[in-house]
Amino acid sequence: MLPFSQNEGIIVALATPPGSGALAIIRLSGDECISLVNQFFTGNDLIDKEGYTIHYGNITDEKNEVVDEVLVSIFRSPRSFTGEEMTEISCHGSNYIINEIIRLFLRNGAEMAKPGEFTMRAYMNGKLDLSQAESVGDLISSKTKLAHDIALKQLKGGFSSEIKNLREKLIHFSSLLELELDFSEEDVEFADRDEFIRLINEILNVINRLIQSFKLGNVLKNGVPTVIIGRPNAGKSTLLNTLLNEERALVSEIAGTTRDTIEEELNINGLIFKLIDTAGIREAKDKIEIMGIEKTMKKIEQSSLIIYIYDSSAPDLNFVAEDLNSLKSNEVPVLIAANKYDLISDRNILIHEDHIQISAKNKTDVEQLKNHIFDTIISSSIDSSGLIITNERHHSLLIKASKSLENVVEGLKNKLPGDLVAVDIRLANQTLGEITGTISSDDLLKNIFGSFCIGK
Repeated sequence: MLPFSQNEGIIVALATPPGSGALAIIRLSGDECISLVNQFFTGNDLIDKEGYTIHYGNITDEKNEVVDEVLVSIFRSPRSFTGEEMTEISCHGSNYIINEIIRLFLRNGAEMAKPGEFTMRAYMNGKLDLSQAESVGDLISSKTKLAHDIALKQLKGGFSSEIKNLREKLIHFSSLLELELDFSEEDVEFADRDEFIRLINEILNVINRLIQSFKLGNVLKNGVPTVIIGRPNAGKSTLLNTLLNEERALVSEIAGTTRDTIEEELNINGLIFKLIDTAGIREAKDKIEIMGIEKTMKKIEQSSLIIYIYDSSAPDLNFVAEDLNSLKSNEVPVLIAANKYDLISDRNILIHEDHIQISAKNKTDVEQLKNHIFDTIISSSIDSSGLIITNERHHSLLIKASKSLENVVEGLKNKLPGDLVAVDIRLANQTLGEITGTISSDDLLKNIFGSFCIGK
């Protein structure tokens, strides 16, 4: 259980990924942690050294035997990540050395840090609010520049500032309503109802814009499940290999070669697409093929984008129309790739203008298909400079706040008493406060920080 009431004691953990490497960083935080490290450091005396300084020396154990040659970084409270005294030891990345140094401090009063405890202490000491703390994890796990930029913007407080601004506006007008309640017998109005409706609608516009951004933010953070489907021998596996630029899937002229799904990631313009090559859509001839096609259907249901591919050199247009009609019911965007167009001998065959003509085998116009894949999800005019929500918790709370504010507008228009309107305003304010942690519970904090890595 994380100690949420108060930060106590010195914590220690490996801050770099586990495993052998050239270097590793061991992090300590808490009052007197610099003194603890100084006991076993043979370089400069660290006690009086200023923050943001680095010192060379050796770490020795209780028997004065050298464990490793290290660099020790000093961070003084409150100018540190956690807001406490902090020190980071850069040592060689041997598992033996790492474990010996950590065990040395554990034997001498430090405790092993729990998952997320460094970031939790930063939050408890006012160095980060809750939404900024959550963005630390997003920043570390970001796989693309777009995801990195969004996480960095939130870490710097862009989203927090927006929420703070909204709450301040609500609190100001809420205080006027509360004041009216104190003078209810005099029938005095301190708050202009029309002005309040205008203000609430202004706040709702901001909140709803943030809510709408989650669809984009979610795919930027987690990737786009993209299923490649079509009839046997349409070129699904060849297309997967061409998009990935490697021989990932087995390609054969024998129908039904792909029995199970194959999943790989493709980065297009900074957006991750989780490509899924599937078994061909047809009447199955054996149990294994039946299972493969059933799995294909499940992947289609879970996808955010479908690439339907067919053989345009010998198309069965009835099957193509049948397949496309069945896909319309999924309400998922469908890109249609007319493959093998380089093999078309009869140029009188008409390819639908919305179908993207490619040759997966020859890699012809596959880049054009990539552009269509990207634009279908985001459009070519993507702007990551605006605020984009990527966190499901934030999204849910914004929806809840939006509903409360819609109730406020309705109540004002229906001339409900101020005390009833004030209830919904307080609820909206509380909900927005939960996003940044202005209002929080121990259970919420344990759930958030418990999902972090140790050393974060």
